[in-house]
Amino acid sequence: MAEHPGPAIRAARARARLTLRALADAIGVSVGTMSAIETAKVALTTDRLDVIAATLGVRSADLLDPPPERAEPAPGPVGEVMSWRRFDELHLDPALRAAIEVFTEFGYHGATMRMVATAADSSVAGIYHYHRSKQGLLATLTNLTIDDLEWRVAAADSAGDTPATRFALMVEALALFHASRRDLALITVTEMRSLEEPDRGRLADRRRAIQSRVDAAAMAAVADGTFATGDPRETARAVATMCMALPQWFHADGSAGAQEVARDYVRYSMAMMRFQSD
Repeated sequence: MAEHPGPAIRAARARARLTLRALADAIGVSVGTMSAIETAKVALTTDRLDVIAATLGVRSADLLDPPPERAEPAPGPVGEVMSWRRFDELHLDPALRAAIEVFTEFGYHGATMRMVATAADSSVAGIYHYHRSKQGLLATLTNLTIDDLEWRVAAADSAGDTPATRFALMVEALALFHASRRDLALITVTEMRSLEEPDRGRLADRRRAIQSRVDAAAMAAVADGTFATGDPRETARAVATMCMALPQWFHADGSAGAQEVARDYVRYSMAMMRFQSD
């Protein structure tokens, strides 16, 4: 490479709002070593560059050859440039918003359409006018959840230029989603058993497809020697399960935010995969 990637790493860290110590801890080096990397005072192996890139959520190639600075494209209703790390408010009708509130508090089986109508400040007849049943509300919410999760994981997968980076970015996407869309994710994780066919089968297939992406990256990283775990598929599934459990305890007003938790989960997952940094 023509230039040391240190300055590009420092710029990417600033964009990610990550402290020097946090990045050093995430990749397992001292603050002094991380500072020396950013100031181009020490050499950097390809493997270590890959894990730094994964932690910062960028491609290794972009740290070696940073793209020119440009303004963020303005979002539009068609062909919108979306960041899988950004969680804008979902545009839901009042009945769906009320269903999220009621299902989260009382569970699907404990909820009634009258509760949903009350929470939506509507009549029961008004709810039925737009949603055929309580089951229909659940199916709509779970499919909406998987729609949102699918494109984020696919985008994260596409952003990586090595199997290990792809894996790390997908773990970040999973963790960010389950923390940032906490209530929707909780309903989907806990109430999938309440879905009737064919919705339950379709949802299960789509969740398996997401898991298969994560599995494939883990197995490819083992094949190229980046991960040393003897059970990449089983470990990948343990990591995904760990991310899906986030709604059980994460709260936006807690001591750590969604991005911080997601970065921690990437670090945990790389340790579980026995990432080989040198």
